[in-house]
Amino acid sequence: MNLLSVAAAFGVVTALFQTDAGARLIGLPHGGTVTSWVPILMFTVLFGLSMDYEVFLLARVREDWLATGDAKGSVIRGLGATGRVITSAAAIMVAVFVGFALDPDVTVKTLGIGMAVAVLIDATIVRMVLVPATMALIGRVNWWLPSWLDRLLPHIEGRTRPATPTPERQLLNA
Repeated sequence: MNLLSVAAAFGVVTALFQTDAGARLIGLPHGGTVTSWVPILMFTVLFGLSMDYEVFLLARVREDWLATGDAKGSVIRGLGATGRVITSAAAIMVAVFVGFALDPDVTVKTLGIGMAVAVLIDATIVRMVLVPATMALIGRVNWWLPSWLDRLLPHIEGRTRPATPTPERQLLNA
């Protein structure tokens, strides 16, 4: 999912900064090249931001899943609990990056527009639509884990192994 946001942002940056028509839209006399380190910086910053949104969303969905065992309802309740916070945080980040886009330096402008578009796409389309839709369609399989890996991973539920089977363990045993 992270690659969707990055690819869309790279496409917008290419269209705006490397074509004459796009450059005129943002007040540049002609298209040019994108500085080599801008895509690398965009990728790393976006990856960190999008993983933050993802962990925040999935933590709420998983908590509800462990409590109820209702895969689709957990996605709905998790998204309802985190949607406003994720959208608000993304709006703040977009505003910051738009501030960079107002800089007269073309490299800073490129980074600002690219990151603003990337965060906007990631927080709205990817994290608020595609991830929940995919999780709702996949259902219980979201939480499937091979038994050998389950034995290796730590269980952070107050004790080493749950006394009663959690919904995901019941799925593994089925």
